[in-house]
Amino acid sequence: MGEKKVFSSYLTKLSVFSTVALMASAFTLAGCSTETIVQSSSTKQKVQPVSASKADTNVIYIVMDDTGYSDFGSYGSEINTPNIDRLAENGLRYNNFHATPVCSPSRASMLTGRNNHAVGMGQVANFDFGEEYPNRRGAIVPEAGTIAEVLGENGYINYGLGKWHLAPTTELTPAGPFDNWPLGKGFDRYYGNLEDSSDQYRPEMTEDNSLLPWIEEEGYHYSEDIVEKAQQYIVDQVSVRPDQPFFLNLAFGAQHMPHQVPQEYIDAYDGAYDEGWDVIREQRFEKQKELGIIPEEAKLAPSNLGVIPWDELTEEKKAVYTRFQETYAGFLTHTDEQIGKLLDTLEETEKLDNTLIVLISDNGASSIGGENGSTNQSIAYNTLTESFEDVEKKVDLIGGEYTSSDYPAGWAQVSNTPFGKYKNSTYAGGIRTPMIVHWPNEITAKGEIRDQFVHISDITASVYDALEITPPKTLNGVKQMPVTGTSFVETFNDAKAVTKKKTQYFEMSGNRMIYHEGWKAIAVHTKGQPFEDDVWELYEMEKDFTELNSVADKHPKKVKQLVKLWEKEAKENNVYPLTDHFLNAIANLPPDNLRARKTFVFYPEMSHLSESAAPLTTNRSYDITIPITHSAEDEGVLLALGNDKSGYTLYIKDNKLVYEYNAGTVRYQIVSEKELVAGEIEVQFSYEKTGNNQGIGNLLVNKESAGQAEMTTLPFKTSFEGLDIGQDLYYPVSEAYAELEEFSYTGEIDQVIYEFEEASINTLQ
Repeated sequence: MGEKKVFSSYLTKLSVFSTVALMASAFTLAGCSTETIVQSSSTKQKVQPVSASKADTNVIYIVMDDTGYSDFGSYGSEINTPNIDRLAENGLRYNNFHATPVCSPSRASMLTGRNNHAVGMGQVANFDFGEEYPNRRGAIVPEAGTIAEVLGENGYINYGLGKWHLAPTTELTPAGPFDNWPLGKGFDRYYGNLEDSSDQYRPEMTEDNSLLPWIEEEGYHYSEDIVEKAQQYIVDQVSVRPDQPFFLNLAFGAQHMPHQVPQEYIDAYDGAYDEGWDVIREQRFEKQKELGIIPEEAKLAPSNLGVIPWDELTEEKKAVYTRFQETYAGFLTHTDEQIGKLLDTLEETEKLDNTLIVLISDNGASSIGGENGSTNQSIAYNTLTESFEDVEKKVDLIGGEYTSSDYPAGWAQVSNTPFGKYKNSTYAGGIRTPMIVHWPNEITAKGEIRDQFVHISDITASVYDALEITPPKTLNGVKQMPVTGTSFVETFNDAKAVTKKKTQYFEMSGNRMIYHEGWKAIAVHTKGQPFEDDVWELYEMEKDFTELNSVADKHPKKVKQLVKLWEKEAKENNVYPLTDHFLNAIANLPPDNLRARKTFVFYPEMSHLSESAAPLTTNRSYDITIPITHSAEDEGVLLALGNDKSGYTLYIKDNKLVYEYNAGTVRYQIVSEKELVAGEIEVQFSYEKTGNNQGIGNLLVNKESAGQAEMTTLPFKTSFEGLDIGQDLYYPVSEAYAELEEFSYTGEIDQVIYEFEEASINTLQ
């Protein structure tokens, strides 16, 4: 990343004290103090400072994505994570921490201190279930103020970096609306990606409320970028306003797919995984016992359904699967290095000791890579399977720009050691993840382990408790719902502390679980079946750390008690109505959804538009009409949505109109039979749906047919890269112009018109 790499050395030379002195003098001459000039970007009201005893405490949340329980060295891994382990050695590791099964609900719960359904985030922010499901519309309700909003009222400045994924993704447009973006939720500055995941080399970035244009930079990596921005925020803060505390939410894209990292990090693990996932899982399990992170009597969960024993694999498969895990491990080590840079900045600015740091993963490791792993994120997300032969062809590209890789489920199982199941499950593998708390000024019990039950909603509640802050009853004129998370501050220096946390419910896509006073009841649900037919399992956690032996038959009264308690918690937290719909909800367009229109008119000057906010073309008939002024020499992209992994593009090359659709495993191309005439002409692509994800694509020039082809399209999500008019930014969709950079159209585009037969769509019937 060029000159950005010298940030740390620059920081050591920075004269903080001289800068502070100059600023302090300026404030004094102006007749004001730092307390009187600070404003929250969302409330713009007078700051109320925190109590004197805690007034200098900074707060940092470090959020990892899809990282399993055992992935850190301090939780049993062979992966090199010295900086994360440094936090553990000087802080506390919690071995009974629970997130929700997927990312948006976890982040909503963490930032508000409340249960995710209660605040409106019953599912990921990509899905809008409509007004019939007010708990699943992809936005945090105003009645649930975030920690940034609350701390902003108490004298803090708030910085958000990295993954957001807490706004309805249909609202991620250059024109907003912005009320669910970070600055609309209390952050003063924001830099990161708003969507569910990000390419590590060419991310779609946002700064504050502005979508940033893509500028290619050699050696760029997303994790490095957001940490360098975090360092800059901190240095600016302590230089100019050293007495004002800050809250920083640093949310990595790692370890979510795509797993992408420079080659040297992959090479560092060459040979480390040749023994295979069964051996590595056993080794982690034994190390966890040695570390005391799991009880000595704990049993290793049996292998998950579909994971083939390593010894039964061919040598070819072993070689490919090993490369995936080497990449994952290198990706995590690279992320750990970035965390180390952040810690170095805190040390160099003398802020580490008075900063409360909480590091977590938002859910368990993901199995979406399937049996073979995946080199294409779009294929995996659309629940399609890459053949081993296709994966093997790209083995040397895994981790690089031209794959969006995800490891096989067998390695995800290793990440979740010692538990069974994966992300999106209410079993331990989906919700039980690492949590490290580091606060040198207040935590004297260094390097210890805590086994109290903790839920992700408890984190912000604990921060309020630690800082002696009472959440306001009203915020921005809106009456606030109670903070229902339970503080665990008493565990900071007392391993035997008994917390007030007695009960916690869980629900995701109809999968249910309830914890109560050491017992867990889990409903076994089959998609499409009535919820009343679910059979409940029962686990006694003190005797069964890894949920192996259901004792429901021995304790039927306890099962009934917990089921009744789940129903009570569900009613209190807005969980009903239940639904087990999942990926099909991504195409659900209720009448008030921003994409629920029959006609979209875009102009060539429009900024890059995220895929989730672009017109929905999956599994429906539509027309794209583009009036242009053209000459025989003109060429270039008229529109493009997507990238080299999947998407579609309409362009002119060699004076012929071309449409391409990249379905991940196959490409469809339609080329006009004749060359285009000069002058004002109208080009069109028309798609006629003939079956489920089946249709006929037609090219038309001045309303006359110019070519057609039968197509099979992706079922749920077209791409992870958005829409450009008149050019193709980021990764090019078509190989035909891949070497021509943006391949901007050299003629004139009047407008781009999408037209659909129907607007609102209900895919939940």
